[in-house]
Amino acid sequence: MSSSRSLDVARVCALAGLCLAVACGGLSGGPDGEPSTPRFGGEGATSGAPLPGDRLLPPRHAREGAGGSGAPSRGPSEPAPFEPEAIPMPFRGVNLAGAEFGDVLPGAEGRDYEWPTSSEVDYFVAKGMNTFRVGFKWERLQPSAFGGLVSAYLAKLDGLVAYATAKGARVILNPHNFARYYGDIVGSAKVPASAFADLWRRLALLYGDNPRVMFNLVNEPNTMPTEQWVAAANAAIAAIRAAGAGNVIHVPGNGWTGAHSWTSSYYGTPNAEAMLDVVDPIDNVLFEVHQYLDRSSGGESDQCVSKTIGRERLAGFVAWLRATGKKGFVGEFAGGDNPTCNAAIADMLASMMEASDVLVGWVWWAAGPAWGNSYPFSLHPNNGKDKPQMNLLEPHLAATKSTL
Repeated sequence: MSSSRSLDVARVCALAGLCLAVACGGLSGGPDGEPSTPRFGGEGATSGAPLPGDRLLPPRHAREGAGGSGAPSRGPSEPAPFEPEAIPMPFRGVNLAGAEFGDVLPGAEGRDYEWPTSSEVDYFVAKGMNTFRVGFKWERLQPSAFGGLVSAYLAKLDGLVAYATAKGARVILNPHNFARYYGDIVGSAKVPASAFADLWRRLALLYGDNPRVMFNLVNEPNTMPTEQWVAAANAAIAAIRAAGAGNVIHVPGNGWTGAHSWTSSYYGTPNAEAMLDVVDPIDNVLFEVHQYLDRSSGGESDQCVSKTIGRERLAGFVAWLRATGKKGFVGEFAGGDNPTCNAAIADMLASMMEASDVLVGWVWWAAGPAWGNSYPFSLHPNNGKDKPQMNLLEPHLAATKSTL
């Protein structure tokens, strides 16, 4: 969700200790999340100190040890990943959530978390979607810093990646961790940037031969100096390139990477300033933002502020992209099924297409079998029936079918 934030799911979940990685930072500068409860408790987006309702984790020695690294994903061989496409806004799709759910570590599949399925890939590809942002939990994949990857968890990720990319879709790998590892901030003494870079080095070695895989460094960094996040991002980018991977890298900003707050300073140095220090030796990065349409801007409500709020909240980020010559990607957005939100979603989609000179894609938040039928933003079909928001997205998907 925004798989985005500190407080998640229905933010009701957050208060109950069930935080799902979800939306973006709120207008007040605080974290925001989504309404309604998924089948599993979402991950907590903790900072140094626990937030209300966050569960404390067991000591490190009580957690599962690192397993093997698993086999690399075998994907199609094709030219460089980010070539000019025949259509504007070439990447359009949905977040596939579930593997990052749950506060229990490592947790049990089917009880604490659930992987998206190949049938979901089939359903959304048939609708015209060609891009899937797949969330996972760093601690489940790599239980010890600098250690090996857990074979069983990696195998599920690898299978999903291989299946989707073999169908011609793009997969965006997303450690849904809010720039945290066991609750400690990336770039701190407990989680040095080199540990974060090690995770991405390993993933780059596994997926660098599949240009249909994109690397989204982490979900929604927050509550840290923006310069600290930029330094960690640069370390990860350097490790990816040193591993020989030329894949597109999605770099989020600080402050839950909200488009509406890209130029704000409540979270520290504005992203609009600090993100100019992101360095990629091959210049193959996209700047990723999340944007919800509710009052907090974080997806904690299915009610939208106005019929034009999405366009308005994206405007500053789009202007920054044009002024700096950068390219952007909307990694999460959503609204409820009601007249105001329906109009706002349609207008936001139109505005993103109008900005296709600098925006190269978007993915809705969210889908995945773990949501159940009550989560108001879920696109997971209900007994084979499309969710209402699919009717708003589908007219914007027909052109992407030609890119699969």
